[in-house]
Amino acid sequence: MKPVLSSLPSVLLRFALSALALGVLLSAPTEAARLDEPVLGLDVIFGDDASGRSPRSMTWASDGKRLAYLWKEEEEDALWVLDVESDERKRVLALGETGDHPISSISGLHWSPDGSSILAVSSGDLHLIDIGSSQVKRLTETVAKEEDPKFSPDGKHLAFVREYNLFLMELAGGDERALTTDGRKNEILNGTTNWVYWEEIWGRSATGYWWHPDGTHIAYYRFDDRHVKTYPLVDFTTQYPTVERQKYPKAGEDNPLVRVGVLELESGETTWMETDDSGINDADNSADEISDVYLARVDWRPSGDRVAIQRLNREQDHLDLLLCDPASGTCSTLLTETSGTWVNLTKDLRFLPDNRFVWTSEKSGWNRVGLYSATGELLRNLTPDGWTVTQIDSLFVTDDESAVFYTAHRTERLGALYRIVFRQTISGGTPRRLGSESAWHQAQIAPASGNLVLSKSGANRPTVRVVLDKLGREIASLPRKPPSYHPEALPAWEFLSIPGPNEQPLPAAILKPAGLDATRKYPAVMYHYGGPASQVVADRWSGARNLWHKMMAQRDYVVLMVDNAGSNFFGKQGADLLHRRFGEINLAAQRAGVEYLGRLPYVDTERIGLWGWSGGGSNTLYSLLNSPGTWKAGVSGAPVTDWHFYDTIWTERYLDHPEDNPDGYRDSSAITHANKLEDRLLIVHGTADDNVHPQNTIAMARKLIDAGIPFEDAIYPRQKHGFRGVDTRHFYGRMTEFFDQHLGGDELRAPQVAAGAEPQG
Repeated sequence: MKPVLSSLPSVLLRFALSALALGVLLSAPTEAARLDEPVLGLDVIFGDDASGRSPRSMTWASDGKRLAYLWKEEEEDALWVLDVESDERKRVLALGETGDHPISSISGLHWSPDGSSILAVSSGDLHLIDIGSSQVKRLTETVAKEEDPKFSPDGKHLAFVREYNLFLMELAGGDERALTTDGRKNEILNGTTNWVYWEEIWGRSATGYWWHPDGTHIAYYRFDDRHVKTYPLVDFTTQYPTVERQKYPKAGEDNPLVRVGVLELESGETTWMETDDSGINDADNSADEISDVYLARVDWRPSGDRVAIQRLNREQDHLDLLLCDPASGTCSTLLTETSGTWVNLTKDLRFLPDNRFVWTSEKSGWNRVGLYSATGELLRNLTPDGWTVTQIDSLFVTDDESAVFYTAHRTERLGALYRIVFRQTISGGTPRRLGSESAWHQAQIAPASGNLVLSKSGANRPTVRVVLDKLGREIASLPRKPPSYHPEALPAWEFLSIPGPNEQPLPAAILKPAGLDATRKYPAVMYHYGGPASQVVADRWSGARNLWHKMMAQRDYVVLMVDNAGSNFFGKQGADLLHRRFGEINLAAQRAGVEYLGRLPYVDTERIGLWGWSGGGSNTLYSLLNSPGTWKAGVSGAPVTDWHFYDTIWTERYLDHPEDNPDGYRDSSAITHANKLEDRLLIVHGTADDNVHPQNTIAMARKLIDAGIPFEDAIYPRQKHGFRGVDTRHFYGRMTEFFDQHLGGDELRAPQVAAGAEPQG
């Protein structure tokens, strides 16, 4: 698959020849590489075990004492169950087994409440696997996919979504019935979310229904997408291109209408929660009868007497936590969060059995966990000064104690380099740190036991996982296959602060060329993202991108990353600097990075490149166009080029409604400044990108062509926003060639493939 280029035929020929040379070099040995250093190349970076191999789809049983996971050893991929108290593991099922119920792959695992079986989602159908016997019972065999399956609390029923309707299956006999019947694609969606909620409200981990604690009712979303305008995604690879029509509300346009209903299973009747304050209790109400709000989260209180719904206004500066009566639908406000800019949504609400709850708030400028009374008053903060919470991981409740597990980082300079997991008892005391070393930690916690899988990594250390008890003691081991090279022998990231605008210290990370020769002048590549509360300077393993940067350092590039004053390092008060105007704050930080490189005697400031993806692609364009000549070349991946083209929820959160901030939309959009391009540009997009539509790159191309400015582009058929498969490798190869062509020289080492290194423990 070749990229489509919009430039002169001579450039096309040069690229074809360069790409051919690159392909040859990828398999050639290098005499320049140090003998003790593993030699990276695209074949290694995109190999199956580039970052090592760890268990997948890890899922705790309801009692928190067993852990199910998928693990591939040699050629066999299988479902395993680990008993963490005995550290014994059982191979339950090999994937691809022949027999009456073959399962070749699994995309989701769900334990039954009693722990006797696991529900597996495979190729859109549901299978029930008995843990003791390894027998498989196929529950569905339909053309349409079953999505988001959940056991009832007593384990006797299974709910799931099929074709935008909510279904219920009785497991003993296999009988199923539709709980809703009016669901239709791009019109009415029951028990699931539409695209903009899935992406921007739920962060791609959406659910659309919630079991009542006693299993008698189900709360669920109902979306009406009929008023939302449609974007066509075209597949050009067939003889006659096909079109997928996506409901996508763009900034300033109509949003989907959303209701939350509570369905009584016995009667099949739904009561609609009156979240719009109108008193309307009819699912067929018209568009002008429902407030334009976001119903961002839905939770049952433990007793099941109330449904908690988070209601966010369209401006996203006012968030109400509502308590709604499932019988009458009436709602009252329990708690309100407001902001002069925007309120960040979280998934951090947890109720205690007595209806007290924990909740995070950024009122101080840094996110903290608070304990609240049943009536919504703040009782006390549970997290200390000097730390900001990135998320609540779990609430652990027993008869003896209650504790909240959370992930946080220090608020001091460079504190956000790491993530630390803590356990804090609700009664008070000092938080217990889980994982002693400075690293990037993530936890997957079993609420019933407090046992957890703790993942830890560093920018120079691939991820490893351990099983701990609630006090942080290691109790069981997980299989792991290390990468086929020595990660510690690769060029290592160094973390530092550099002077930013007004001498404000900015976080940065640098990779220096392997075997640095201070008498030489090296080219440099800078990577950034730059959006509100984002972060690229982090002591964590980031897979292929991290390895590609290390490969470039092996090939005699300096690599630099700089985060701006609106990044995670500066909390909500920093992110607010980007309110109503993108680009300027990040450009100032990247220029500071260039100035820092200029003070290094071994960097050639005439050969500096810049790249980023998504928001980083947008900011790459903004930086090149608003500071021409600062960089020699840039790669912009999947960029938003006109903020009118992006979705309502994300764009309006930061830039406000287009009618209220026309200057901000105009000046923040790269397309406004297209005629200023002086540097070499490669712009990249997938034709099936349903997040940042290819319209953005096409519109930018039109402006550049009208201005008579040459540029290069690479179009990837059928790829979405995050590239997958061979196209990812192809893109990185294309970017390598582009920077070599415009920044490099004959002295650069060629990209390589490691020669048969043995795995290192």
